[in-house]
Amino acid sequence: MALPIMAKATAVWLVDNTTLSFKQIADFCGLHELEVNGIADGEVGQGIKGFDPIANKQLTQDEIDKGQASPRHKLQLLHNPAADGEQKRRGPRYTPLSKRQDRPASILWLVKFHPELTDGQISKLVGTTKPTIQAMRDRTHWNIANLQPIDPVALGLCRQLELDAAVAKAAAKAAKDGTTISDEERLKLVSTEQSLQMNAETTLPSNMAGLESFTLADSPEEEKEELVVDADSLFNLPKAGGDDEDDS
Repeated sequence: MALPIMAKATAVWLVDNTTLSFKQIADFCGLHELEVNGIADGEVGQGIKGFDPIANKQLTQDEIDKGQASPRHKLQLLHNPAADGEQKRRGPRYTPLSKRQDRPASILWLVKFHPELTDGQISKLVGTTKPTIQAMRDRTHWNIANLQPIDPVALGLCRQLELDAAVAKAAAKAAKDGTTISDEERLKLVSTEQSLQMNAETTLPSNMAGLESFTLADSPEEEKEELVVDADSLFNLPKAGGDDEDDS
């Protein structure tokens, strides 16, 4: 649903100048009903100047009259041709200054737990650049040693629906192209119980291939046992030149 510009200021004006219900104002402005109630009580929106939606071509007086006459009536926002395509924004999203310091941790989380996501998808989710993402993949970021992966949804950098949609799109593309992720990446995505039940052959490093058939019978221990010398025999060796001494 399209929302009016300066939604909270519009809600302030509607609370002060109409008898619309809190729910009607909340639905129209995209706010919570309790937030509108707080505006009416003076606890929310202090210092915000009301924004007249009639003068700014967002509502008509007839629409407000209909809403005041019927509490079930939903206010309809006037069509603004200048707003067409506004929701279809391209490129990375804007990240507030207060959250920009959290972006590297969120990028590291996405790269680690969702390697199927492309750089473009990660860029749109958290509002970053492709060189930064590549530095995270290569672990060449200047602060990589101090970073801990954190879910971008928990940080408020993107919504769970957006992340799920990006992951589903990447998985569908991978299935269509017939590409698969490596064993190392797959182990990052499965649970502990699943990884313990996986076939050992799939997790055996390639440089150890062939060692699984090695047995003790193949070891050279038997040859070592044949070469063992009795220590007592070393002290009972015949003396050199003993026969010559007897003759004398």
